[in-house]
Amino acid sequence: MISAAPAIPHDCTLPTWLRSCILEHSQLPKAECEKGTAPIELPKDNNQLVCRAFEFAYQLHKGQMRASGEPYIAHPVAVANILRGLGGDSAMIAAGFLHDVVEDTDVTADEIEAHFGTEVRQMVEGVTKLSKFQFNSKTERQAENFRRMFLAMAQDIRVIVVKLADRLHNMRTLQHMPPEKQRQKARETIEIFAPLANRLGIGRIKWELEDLCFKYLEDAAYNEIKSLISEKRTDRESRLQQVADLLKTNLEDEGINCVDISSRPKHLYSIYRKMQRQQKDFQQIYDIAAVRIIVGTKVECYRALAVVHDSFKPIPGRFKDYIGLPKANRYQSLHTAVIGAQGRPIEVQIRTMEMHHVAEYGIAAHWKYKETGNSNTKVNAEDEKFTWLRQLLEWQNELKDAQEYLSDVKDNLFDEEVYVFSPRGDVFALSQGATPVDFAYRIHTEVGNHCCGAKVNDRIVTLDTRLKNGDIVEIMTNKNSHPSLDWLNFAVSAGARGRIRHWYKQCHHDENMARGHAMLEKVMGRDGLDALLKSAPAQEAAQRSNYPCVEDMLAALGYGEITLNSVVNRLQEATKELQPIEEIDSETLVEQINVRTKWGGDAAVNNDSGSSIIGVEGLLHHIAGCCNPLPGESILGVVSLGARGIAIHRQGCPNVASVPGDRLIPVRWNTAETSTGRPQTYPVMLKLEVIDRVGVLKDILSHLSDLKINVHRATVTTFPDQIAEIDLGIDVKDHAHFDRTVKKLRKMTDLLKLKRISQMD
Repeated sequence: MISAAPAIPHDCTLPTWLRSCILEHSQLPKAECEKGTAPIELPKDNNQLVCRAFEFAYQLHKGQMRASGEPYIAHPVAVANILRGLGGDSAMIAAGFLHDVVEDTDVTADEIEAHFGTEVRQMVEGVTKLSKFQFNSKTERQAENFRRMFLAMAQDIRVIVVKLADRLHNMRTLQHMPPEKQRQKARETIEIFAPLANRLGIGRIKWELEDLCFKYLEDAAYNEIKSLISEKRTDRESRLQQVADLLKTNLEDEGINCVDISSRPKHLYSIYRKMQRQQKDFQQIYDIAAVRIIVGTKVECYRALAVVHDSFKPIPGRFKDYIGLPKANRYQSLHTAVIGAQGRPIEVQIRTMEMHHVAEYGIAAHWKYKETGNSNTKVNAEDEKFTWLRQLLEWQNELKDAQEYLSDVKDNLFDEEVYVFSPRGDVFALSQGATPVDFAYRIHTEVGNHCCGAKVNDRIVTLDTRLKNGDIVEIMTNKNSHPSLDWLNFAVSAGARGRIRHWYKQCHHDENMARGHAMLEKVMGRDGLDALLKSAPAQEAAQRSNYPCVEDMLAALGYGEITLNSVVNRLQEATKELQPIEEIDSETLVEQINVRTKWGGDAAVNNDSGSSIIGVEGLLHHIAGCCNPLPGESILGVVSLGARGIAIHRQGCPNVASVPGDRLIPVRWNTAETSTGRPQTYPVMLKLEVIDRVGVLKDILSHLSDLKINVHRATVTTFPDQIAEIDLGIDVKDHAHFDRTVKKLRKMTDLLKLKRISQMD
């Protein structure tokens, strides 16, 4: 334990061996680090802080070794150097040196604050919490770590930048870890940290992380693409140099200040994703390199674009203006594709130097390149750069279910966005697949709650219409309108879905609470349940589930915001840890909580998250035979009056029309379903009207066999006018599979009519 900071002279410099270590791990050009013989430059605001942080970390990590066999101090030094390259201030670089000391030594966060101040302490503490971010853990632990991470980012965005630098150096040295650990870290990185770097706009970290992950996750593909790019390098560089030389001459002839023009190959993972997305071989991907033009001003960007299109033939549909409409991470550039030398497509990017700095350094660009003197990195409510982070923080209060929270984070945070306009011309960035409902709630909660219709490009559309880039969206409202449960099946943003649930929860709190109580009663029995719910463990369980009281937890359970499994597990945990009230002894409580569910006989409440339907986990449920809904279709749960649990119906099923609202439960298909041993196909009944001829049924069955469709029923009825009706029972995987099957059958010349039928038809 260190009780006092080492005494270091104010004019001290880093020793030679440390400078050599930084050079070894630096991603900057070596010449840039070795200018002259002077020691490596540090931020001028507080060199002393950085020097003390290094010495402090060096003493604490002395004797510790990495898996590679090198001294452990090499890692924090490399992290600090990456942060220095991003333009981090002295507090940020100091946090880079110290980011592991709280976790790996006996030093406390209080001691860090005493030696280096509150600012450094907060960053070190934030990164220390993120170090416990494990993706092979339970769902709830993953969700909780997500919540902590985004909260730490909101308090100081530099926390995640330090963590990204830490992860980048770990990925650079991953070859020293066991293969299983390599794959686990690479999977974590490509699913979370690379997209986060993209959201923050730090392109140089994002690209390197993706290529390093690609190397460990798809080793064969990585080496193949790397080899193919290397083989064609000379020819490619010669061709691109000809293009660059011609463009530079033409730009100068037009009086455009060309600061720089260069070519670069696309990153390996980017090429791989393009091959996968377009289902092409490497030889069919021509634009594996891009020419980048950097000019002086925004106006010159558009003038340069005209020169490019005048010099080479542009490819229709391949122009993107990210200057007029920047990406969510503030990336700006003009992108176009032209037919270059030898008739090959070439991508051309045009930007100013400031735009280039933002593309490379993202959120760090204002630290490195803007002399504002303002180090305030707390998320400002008015700062558009952090809209996505503010939305995430809002979701945390609205999404209590861990599985749904994780799903929404991955679906909404890391997907590409679609840009739409309000009638006044305001630009809104929404998730891919967003609908007018998502747009309405993005404007304001009350606009969403009273939405009664929408216009897209001056045409009335249904509320489940998918919006496209450039759409002009107008929301129609009515004070008597309110959200519909059906909206939950097509709204894609977590914010919209959370507000829809919140509205129903507030309007039907008592009914939801009674339903939640009834659900617990079916699991644990009636005897003693009310006393249990008034106990201290029950209150603790509610708080652990992020609800202020037991009543709110029951209402959330009744509405489907939290699962029965989660409530039971929370009660069990709290009962084991807390002394229950005097009216109930601990033994009785544990017995009540551990009792097996009465729904489904032997089906015990457990942690199985592989249900095909979200909202009925732990409860007996079945697919309604009257309408046989398929994955991908809008569905609704109906609490059965008998002992069959919850029936899952298609939205619009006639049998649901007369069901009271207190028996309806919002449910949806689990798109991330894991293998649970349940059947992977669903029955569908079709009625076909065909020309009656010999072999027509055989031909139909042959078509279905080609699609690998199982037929479990086929009944033929013939009529005198040479028309036959075939009742066909088939098994399909989901609605998309069903659509493909129907399209295949409709191509048959003998088919006159085809319709899907239910037991009521």
